[in-house]
Amino acid sequence: MLTSLLDYHLPADLIAQRPSPGRSDCRLLVLDRAKGSLTDARFGDIARFLRPGDCLVLNDTKVLQARFAARRRTGARIDGLFLRQAEEGLWQVLLRPASKVKIGEKIEILDQDGHVWSAAMVTARGSDGSILILVENLSDAYQALEQIGLPPLPPYIKRGTAPDLVQLDRCYYQTVYARTPGAVAAPTAGLHFTDELLQQLQDQGICITYVTLHVGPGSFKPVKSEHLEDHKVWPERLCIGPQAAEMINKARASGGRIVAVGTTSVRAIETAAIQLDQGLVVRPLEGQTDLYILPGYRFKVTDAMITNFHLPRSTLLALVAAFAGLEQIMHANRHAIAQRYMFYSYGDAMLIL
Repeated sequence: MLTSLLDYHLPADLIAQRPSPGRSDCRLLVLDRAKGSLTDARFGDIARFLRPGDCLVLNDTKVLQARFAARRRTGARIDGLFLRQAEEGLWQVLLRPASKVKIGEKIEILDQDGHVWSAAMVTARGSDGSILILVENLSDAYQALEQIGLPPLPPYIKRGTAPDLVQLDRCYYQTVYARTPGAVAAPTAGLHFTDELLQQLQDQGICITYVTLHVGPGSFKPVKSEHLEDHKVWPERLCIGPQAAEMINKARASGGRIVAVGTTSVRAIETAAIQLDQGLVVRPLEGQTDLYILPGYRFKVTDAMITNFHLPRSTLLALVAAFAGLEQIMHANRHAIAQRYMFYSYGDAMLIL
């Protein structure tokens, strides 16, 4: 499939730079695939479109404060993005600019005030563009990032380091149910939920369960190849526990719809779906997924999806086009632009039924 089919023009002023004042105050576009209809609504009213017995699947990954500053011994600044801790003191990171940093070179990692937090040595480069650095300060990486790091906002959100904006993003670029640290980007469809809304849905007979997929930097990576099939996705860590698998399977068996909150939840449950004698089920699973969902993919267990509006030429837009149909999803985008919905991570949401 030609990547250019996922192109569309978005006015710059429709790229959300801040979250809605209240998480559930954003707008919701409801796309009914069977009817081909679009309904404008508010996210706080999402219960109108769900039924008792439906099962919401949410991704409980917790976003790390993964952005950090560093500098070379020459004084040149480096912007860093933490990916994971390979072993004690050994961090896998992305650095920018990366081309000038040499293997064996020592750099300095800075805290939020610009002071030296630790020295580190560049030890290796990966084929995926990542870099391994050996950090002299052996503090737990996650705890250290809470002190020195910043929210890993996508590049289309323009931000300084003013304390009030940092605190805003620390709060809102994180779901209210985040509990398993490991993501370097937020599962943004879940940002719209409040504890009160989740309780309201449960009170109305909608079951809620949690899976974990640690969102990686591939979320920001545009598809540059001419054909979508030639693009490579980064593997991401996932975990679906026995309780989550059981709740999903029980809901399906009783006729409830599986409503995946975000493309990450979709990829998690679709990765874990297997065919048994009794039919398709979601199995407990811990490992990695590099599932790449393109138009033509046959969904196994996902019946509905909550998602934000995605970047052109992105794997996320390819996934929702696979679910809703390319023509319908591009029509929905045009409608959203005409009605001045806000797009991307801090933007409005869409429910695809």
